[in-house]
Parts: sequence; C-alpha cells; structure tokens
Amino acid sequence: MMKKKILLSSFDMAIGGVERSLIGLLSQIDYDKYDVDLMLFKHEGEFLPLLPQGPTLLPEIPTYTTFRMPILQTLREGHLPIALTRLLARYLGSCHGLLKRCDEPGYLAIQYGWALSKPYLPQLNHTKYDLAISFLWPHYFVGHKVQAKRKVGWIHTDYSKIAINKSVDKKMWDNLDKIIAVSEECKNSFLKMFPEYSENTLVIENILSPNFVWGQSNQDISPEMPETPGRTKLLTVGRLTFAKGMDDAVRACRRLLDIGLDIEWYVVGYGPLESELQDLIKQYGVKDRFKLLGKKTNPYPYIKACDIYVQPSRYEGKAVTVREAQILAKPVLITNFPTAKSQVRDGIDGLITGMGVEGIVSGLQKLIEDKELTNRLISNTMAADYGNNSEIEKLYALIS
Repeated sequence: MMKKKILLSSFDMAIGGVERSLIGLLSQIDYDKYDVDLMLFKHEGEFLPLLPQGPTLLPEIPTYTTFRMPILQTLREGHLPIALTRLLARYLGSCHGLLKRCDEPGYLAIQYGWALSKPYLPQLNHTKYDLAISFLWPHYFVGHKVQAKRKVGWIHTDYSKIAINKSVDKKMWDNLDKIIAVSEECKNSFLKMFPEYSENTLVIENILSPNFVWGQSNQDISPEMPETPGRTKLLTVGRLTFAKGMDDAVRACRRLLDIGLDIEWYVVGYGPLESELQDLIKQYGVKDRFKLLGKKTNPYPYIKACDIYVQPSRYEGKAVTVREAQILAKPVLITNFPTAKSQVRDGIDGLITGMGVEGIVSGLQKLIEDKELTNRLISNTMAADYGNNSEIEKLYALIS
C-alpha cells in the first residue's frame, strides 16, 4: 500500500515550547505508514539536532529565510520586494497597534508582513500531499503555496490576547480545511473571535513523553542552582516577553523577600525584554535572588532541581513547561490566565492563583508555608500519567 504523504512547516528550531511540541509530534509519527517532509524556513536553532530521524528535511527556499531576518539584511541579500513589504507591514502594524492600544503590536507586523509579501513568495511545487500542516502562525505558506488534499493550521496561544487584524486573519483561515488548538480553552478563545469555524476546529494536545523528560533531567546543574539550606528555589522557563509576565515575577520576588521568605528565583529563557528585566532586577534590588540563566537547550535538569515551578503568564495557549514540571513531580503554581484550567487541576496537581503580583505573592506564600498542600501536589503528580501519545491518532484521522 502506498504511504500517505504529510508536510509539516514551521519557522526554525529555536528554543521554545512550540518547537519542543513539534519534536514531540515528529517523534510519534509512524514512518512505516507515512512519508513526512519537514519544511523549516530556516535551518537553524538549538533544537535542530533533536529532530528525529523519520522526516525528510526539505532544502531552504531563500525567500522564506527572510522572515526572521532584519529588514536591512533582507535588502542586502537581494529580496527587495520582501524588504519593502516588511517596511510597509511595520508601519501598518504600528498604526493599528496605536489605534487598538495593544501591548504587543509585533503580531500585527508579522501578520501584515506575510499577507503583503504573499505575491512574491514561491510555490512548493514538487509534491501534492495528503495532509499539509502549518505548525506555527501565520499559515500563508501552507494555505497558499502548497498543494495538498487537506490543509491544517495549528493554534498554540490564547487567541483572544493577541493583537491582529481580524479581517486579514479570516482570509488566511479560509484557505485551511481544519484548525487545531492545543487545548479546549485555546479552542474556545479562538472560536469566540471566529465562531464560523466551529465545525472545522478540533483539539490535539502537545505530545509529551514522560520517559524522555525524565531521561533528559539527570544533568548536574548545581553550579548554576546551588543548594542553600532553608532556601526555596523557584523556577520559570519561558521567553522573556510581555506574555510570560516575567516583570511581575521580579516584583513578586521583592515582595516575597520583604515578608521574610527565603527564596531564590531562577529563569531559564531568552527574549526581547532581557535588558528591561535586568534593569528591573537592579531597580528592585534582587540581583542576588532573581537570576536570568539564559538559553538552555535542555531545561529539564533545572526543573528537576527547583522546589516550585512558577508560570506567571498573562496568557498562554498551553504551556509545555507546566506539563513537564508536573511530569517531574514538582508543585506547580500558575496564574489564572484564561486557559489556566487546561493546564492544572487547582489544588490537585497544581495551584492556580490570581493574576499579577498580588496573586503570585499570595499563591507562593501559601505553597511555601503549607507543607501539607505542597506534599499533596507532589504526590498527585507522581501518581498521574501525563503521557499522551494517543493524540497522534487524531492527526491520522485527518488523513483518512
């Protein structure tokens, strides 16, 4: 019997939850039954060596490598139409962002950039696929430049929280047959904005292997996270962006120290707000207690070494790191962002606390001081089965 052909596309393999989720998905596909091509617009990123053997990595297409390049570099490499559309996209995004008073206008620039540059992007003509999957928004490449019997776009975030032009986005979604969200709450937030896609939207959770997480967690990182008797080690993993609430974490750290709790807060990650966070750390006088550890290809030893895992986000789709911390039997505290209940069963395998500094402080104080609660959360996570390899069957069903 002829193998079915699948295409997956994404930007690159930089460190991030989406990229870890992509590796999890690729690791579970049955390559005896499916031929899989992987289209990465740029063959770079710390996670690139972690790609499994099964998929065929397609060659880079020069035009598509420009989407994470500075505009000046795009111009120097001879992509004049793309550079000009990117400049126009930045202008339109900033205007729209000011009108909407949004916190993260960068999504608008990305959205306009793809929409405007679409006429100048080449087709992928060599194969007609049974299923083509765009793993990271925006989904113009699969929607317009790929031949496939069925086309799918993935949603990894709380759609109600990102600044986009709805009419532009609708034209993009209209070119897809199915839309996949990583949680029910993520799906619901998308459908509040686009209820017309309710029949075509389904949930496929991020695929995680507990054995893989545990196997990667044994590295010695004690020089970076040393033991101090009586001190509670907090950890957050994520990009240094507004969405992840790292600024609130710095302020919460100061408050926790002021009420007499002996804590140290570590952050694994990188991102555009790093210099602002360094200034904030200095401003609040927590340089010796709030430590940015930078990029880490393998976050699991750091999660294993912490006492409490904290996700202080303003919004999330479904944070992979929260589930990974639960797999490693850590008490987890997350803020009550709209999709929080898809991450944690409050009081059972984690704690959902109020948004912002006040909520983070009160939740962490409760976890640190209430040992019975902390031990119960640890016990419940140890007893739970967080493996979900069966999610891959939902993907196979889209082909048949």
